[in-house]
Amino acid sequence: MFVAGIDAHTRYVVVTIVNRSGELIVKPTRVRVEQSERLLTLLAPYRPLQAVMETSSSWPWLHEVLSGAGIDFVLAHARRLRAIAEANYKRDEIDAELLARMQLAGCIPPVYPTPFAQREWATLIRHRTALVMQRTAVVNRLHAQLHQRGLHLERGRLLTRAGRQWLKREAWPALSLEQRAVVRSHLRIIRGLGPLIRALDRRIAEVAASIPEAQLLRTIPGIGAHRALIVCAEALPIGRFRTPGHLASYAGLVPTSRQTGLRPVHHGPIPGGGQSLAPRRARARGRLACATRAGQLAHALLPHTETAARLARGARRDGAEAHAGDPRHAPHHDTMD
Repeated sequence: MFVAGIDAHTRYVVVTIVNRSGELIVKPTRVRVEQSERLLTLLAPYRPLQAVMETSSSWPWLHEVLSGAGIDFVLAHARRLRAIAEANYKRDEIDAELLARMQLAGCIPPVYPTPFAQREWATLIRHRTALVMQRTAVVNRLHAQLHQRGLHLERGRLLTRAGRQWLKREAWPALSLEQRAVVRSHLRIIRGLGPLIRALDRRIAEVAASIPEAQLLRTIPGIGAHRALIVCAEALPIGRFRTPGHLASYAGLVPTSRQTGLRPVHHGPIPGGGQSLAPRRARARGRLACATRAGQLAHALLPHTETAARLARGARRDGAEAHAGDPRHAPHHDTMD
């Protein structure tokens, strides 16, 4: 067996190949990104071959090229590769060889390489998120102009017709000449972003309607097309998740551990003694809600598989433990916010 370490950049990749014994077979070789045939020719004599590289913007096209040639592709978690990230002396050739040797030693933290379709869903969701963030930034700048004149309007009202009428009727006389220019230009940006965001919402609904797993997710109360597509883009296939907490964290339901990313983390002490039990009960309800939602996701995504049954059993167990000792607890079905 051979292992190829690939240090990828926007214009070129550096490839190093070692054998099972750790001997350097191919010294660090630089290949330009448009020379994919040369890359395959370089790797062709060495089979079976594993190619390992860090997560970056370059991994999708390398995954397609190498997997199409029958090469086992290994994607490494860049933030967890401390041996490379924290090295005092970094060079492309050293990084490529170190990746190959770490794979031989079993020290590579792997990442699931999502297929093309899921990356397309994620691109659609992120595009909408970026436009919404731009609109929010513009709205915040408008609020800043109002605050300078001692004016206040509830958050979100500027995106409504009533809020714009208030701006024209109440706030406009108090604004200076330059502030009025700022308001005019920012309102034009908001009016331009609105149709784009609505068009993306329609596209998201269309894509979600074509995905069976998304349709199953939408049967859970509180999950619409947008949330269903996010879960599908991030969580499929759910067979790679070992615990309900891991699945729920990928769905954005609970915070995850910075060390492992596998279990939900609940911050803050639990009060006891003479203190109020309300925060404790609130946290217990939150843990049960997360566990219940993880079970719902498991059943919705893979309703008739052993993996779904295992995840659901774990979710029910987590929920029971969360409410152990609470006499006021009664079984109920929680829904997503």
